[in-house]
Amino acid sequence: LLFLVGTVSCTLFLAVNSLYSASDDVIELTPTNFNKEVIQSESLWLVEFYAPWCGHCQRLTPEWKKAATALKGVVKVGAVDADKHQSLGGQYGVRGFPTIKIFGANKNKAEDYQGGRTSDAIVDAALSALRSLVKERLSGRSGGYSSGKQSRESGGGNKKDVIELTDDSFDKNVINSDDVWMVEFYAPWCGHCKNLEPEWAAAATEVKEQTKGKVKLAAVDATVNQMLAGRYGIRGFPTIKIFQKGEDPVDYDGGRTRSDIIARALDLFSDNAPPPELLEIISEDVLKSTCDAHQLCIISVLPHILDTGASGRNSYLDVMLKMAEKYKKKMWGWLWTEAGAQADLESSLGIGGFGYPAMAAVNARKMKFALLKGSFSEQGINEFLRELSVGRGSTAPVGGGAFPKIHSVEPWDGKDGELPVEDDIDLSDVDLDDLGKDEL
Repeated sequence: LLFLVGTVSCTLFLAVNSLYSASDDVIELTPTNFNKEVIQSESLWLVEFYAPWCGHCQRLTPEWKKAATALKGVVKVGAVDADKHQSLGGQYGVRGFPTIKIFGANKNKAEDYQGGRTSDAIVDAALSALRSLVKERLSGRSGGYSSGKQSRESGGGNKKDVIELTDDSFDKNVINSDDVWMVEFYAPWCGHCKNLEPEWAAAATEVKEQTKGKVKLAAVDATVNQMLAGRYGIRGFPTIKIFQKGEDPVDYDGGRTRSDIIARALDLFSDNAPPPELLEIISEDVLKSTCDAHQLCIISVLPHILDTGASGRNSYLDVMLKMAEKYKKKMWGWLWTEAGAQADLESSLGIGGFGYPAMAAVNARKMKFALLKGSFSEQGINEFLRELSVGRGSTAPVGGGAFPKIHSVEPWDGKDGELPVEDDIDLSDVDLDDLGKDEL
């Protein structure tokens, strides 16, 4: 998960308008129209997932438009603002921008495009994929898109990740489970249920994968399992309820497309997920892997251990952990280092040498950062991060335009620091009076 794509990137570093307009041959795709336009389409689709602020995306835009015009009427070319529509980016495992995917015969198995970023390369790849699609159809191997009716008639083989529940199995599976359950109560004769079935099945597979099984999609035939239907007051079909440990079930009243269902499931997952790890910067790999993998990384520079002792340091780390928990849905990375351990990094973030503890929020893709100006407290940090979330707060480029060299250091052992042991100096043979004369 999540990373899914963080929300702060475009607001923190100035929102940019969409890279495409209605006058282009590129079709703008959103969670509202994606299912109808792409998934239910017989056409081959090339879809770019982008962020308006992303420089690589901006450079790709004219080439993407050119390719869309050349392929008009042959292959569909679309674009998703995945910074704005994070649920859609998350659904297809988008981790960086731009990401291009090819939706061919099996729309539920999109392929990653790994070719060049020129219009010629894009067109060549599209025609190659189209040729494969046509050959598959010719040989009768094409899966294509199956409507809900077809999947039901063919035995609904794609329902493998929807868990069927009954009066007998419901309580032991759902009640007191540590996992989150989204349960559809349906009737076999209900038309709306039949329409929902392929969406529910596709969402179940995606949600299982993205949440590592922590959010489960299930179904109950309410005409057979009448005890459950009565217990939960089921009056119409389909009715979807959300079950979480220790809470009363709540009705799901969102959209009925797989992208709507997946988006809500991922929200439920992030609500219940543990906070992100708080890592000490003990090597270059820790910094790079954390900041490259997240839209924003929050870096704290804490006072030297001799200035605070273990209890003082732990109190600062506790504040960071509380903030990581509070903002965990943003999917940010969280790091800390001791004052002086990474002096070059401090200098590149405008901290350097004083004012500890300090905090910087860094966008590693744009190499810009914002500094905490208020107090290093829950209130001060909360105000700082909240301002960033709504696009306020001043930013500056990281010194040198890239992270400096990071030194490998021993991780903190959790103990109070010790002063370095100095050699004793034997002054018994020194004539202090002579020393004084020499100085004069």
